[in-house]
Amino acid sequence: MKRHSILSITAVAVLAMTALVLTFRPIAAPAAVQNTDPKVARGAYLVKIMACNDCHTPWKLGPQGPEPDMTRMLSGHPQDMVMPPLTLAKGPWEWAGAGTNTAFAGPWGVSFTANLTPDPETGLGKWTAETFIQTLRTGRHEGQGRPILPPMPYPMYKNATDEDLRSVFAFLQSITPIRNRVPQPIDPPESE
Repeated sequence: MKRHSILSITAVAVLAMTALVLTFRPIAAPAAVQNTDPKVARGAYLVKIMACNDCHTPWKLGPQGPEPDMTRMLSGHPQDMVMPPLTLAKGPWEWAGAGTNTAFAGPWGVSFTANLTPDPETGLGKWTAETFIQTLRTGRHEGQGRPILPPMPYPMYKNATDEDLRSVFAFLQSITPIRNRVPQPIDPPESE
């Protein structure tokens, strides 16, 4: 009887580990963004390890569970996905996120992840490397506008070197532009 229980537990553990490994497989850059420029290559590496795709690329349900939709790589919250109002009760749940991992609600209101592609009208196509660096250094849109909202970890990213941030920007400018107008943040409801 004991041996049967140990075998059952072992089988469940092996299945759980297999599912975990398959869920967290590495994200490969699409062939279209392979580039030999060392600055762009460094930027691609930094975008991967800084987990930019985790929030700025909409997620979908794939054959093995949730995965980034790399056909919309770094295009931000889908413009055609309108989020319904959300009220969070007081308690241990302080914030919530959309299934696409591109919209987040909490005490700050509702934030939507930005389009980081080089589309000139809806992304970073008109930005300069200096504007990008100032945005991450100051935590303000375009380095001077509205605050960047949670969960964007700019307090950590602002510690990157100018050289690394220029590499990230060079990579972002090298990817395929995607026209996707992300909604503006929504202020929190006024407290009563």
